[in-house]
Amino acid sequence: MPTKFLFVLVLFISATCIGQNSQVIPEPVSMTTKSGEYLLKDKIIIAADNTSAPVKKLIELLKEQLSASTGFPVSVQAGNEGKPDISLSINKNANSQIGKEGYQVLVTATDGIMIRANEPAGLFYGAQTLLQLLPPEIESKTIVKNVSWSVQAVEITDYPRFGWRGLMFDVSRHFFTKEQVKDYIDQMVKYKLNLLHLHLTDDEGWRIEIKSLPKLTSVGAWRVNKTGTFGDFSPPTPDEPRDYGGFYTQDDIRELVQYAKDRFVNILPEIECPGHSLAAIASYPELSCTPGAEKYKVRSGEKIMEWPPSGHFYGLVDNTLCPANDKVYQFLDKIFTEVAQLFPFEYIHMGGDETARNFWDKSPQIKALMKREKLKNLDEVQSYFVKKVEKIVESKGKKLIGWDEILQGGLAPNAAVMSWRGVAGGIEAAKQKHEVVMSPTTYVYIDYMQSDGILEPPVYETLRLKKVYQFEPIPDGVDSNW
Repeated sequence: MPTKFLFVLVLFISATCIGQNSQVIPEPVSMTTKSGEYLLKDKIIIAADNTSAPVKKLIELLKEQLSASTGFPVSVQAGNEGKPDISLSINKNANSQIGKEGYQVLVTATDGIMIRANEPAGLFYGAQTLLQLLPPEIESKTIVKNVSWSVQAVEITDYPRFGWRGLMFDVSRHFFTKEQVKDYIDQMVKYKLNLLHLHLTDDEGWRIEIKSLPKLTSVGAWRVNKTGTFGDFSPPTPDEPRDYGGFYTQDDIRELVQYAKDRFVNILPEIECPGHSLAAIASYPELSCTPGAEKYKVRSGEKIMEWPPSGHFYGLVDNTLCPANDKVYQFLDKIFTEVAQLFPFEYIHMGGDETARNFWDKSPQIKALMKREKLKNLDEVQSYFVKKVEKIVESKGKKLIGWDEILQGGLAPNAAVMSWRGVAGGIEAAKQKHEVVMSPTTYVYIDYMQSDGILEPPVYETLRLKKVYQFEPIPDGVDSNW
């Protein structure tokens, strides 16, 4: 993947403005409507001039979707036996304009539907555009009758502005099954998103099997099930069962990785550290700097942090791994060894955000570390930790990415930065010639409200799509290569 395209929109649609008359999201680079339409009827014939495994899989997926909703039999034409309804073609001479993921669609009333691309990924995205050009009933998983399955005659040229087009899924705070993750991937690819950022660990649950550390799932994956406003629950009592949760076995992860690959999606695993680590500490209390950590439990929605108006938040419990403890790095080495073997994507996300350092400030171990390593403040303590983690991750053949707090105290030599607290962190990282993913809360957090808090769960603030579409991921003066 070209590093110059390392930007992201963490939302289910593109930041490109949608034309008023366009039914394709994100809006293609070029779309010209012609007169007439092409009608799919009785039986559908697909032809392809490429027999590679990715193209065969695409045809299989396309057949499944078309037949499920139309009820028409869908066949694959071998050779030049007749006139196909849908033709898939790989360019013999690459079209430099559209690149690896771009495509061209031509629909005429007489010749049917032609999708051309340089690579199978482009054919896949062209197929997603075709499905959007069909009546919306094409989404149905059961046969829909009395629908004219027509496609407007059109000529489309399309290619992505960014090579990293991501959507995050937090499966830690609330667990989602393997099948629900697959459904999430299916929704992503409709909008040509190509990276699933899987938030696998947090204070509320550890969601991935680590065979060398079994307590992470036997203890860390489970909490008390409560209802109400998350974050304001009363602390669980000892007699309340810890039966809410779950995790993905390593076989589950392999299945999800393959499912995503078949749809041209990479999966970025996130293992939160040093903060947001209460599930890990509940499983292995010796990883904390704080005496008495053995009493800590996986968070069940009770308050564990204070957020004063000053913005200087602090922890009510110590949910941070201890940077002064060598066992922490041994622990992380085991985790990243197994994670790296499961996920082929080049990056591993370490989190690194919202570290409650008030417990570090009181820790004799941290004070000794600062003296030994000549660290001037807690920013440099966190930077020390991040640099150690980067070495571990790189030893597994992967690259490190973290939230923009990893800039504090000095950025690790090769780390990429995901800028969520506005764009300032991304700008600074780009100035330092580090790769950047832009995902500011102010524009791309899709869990924010679309309407008034009276009408839907009041999550932080309102963020309407009108504002989302105004987002420009590359600020003025920033080198787009980063």
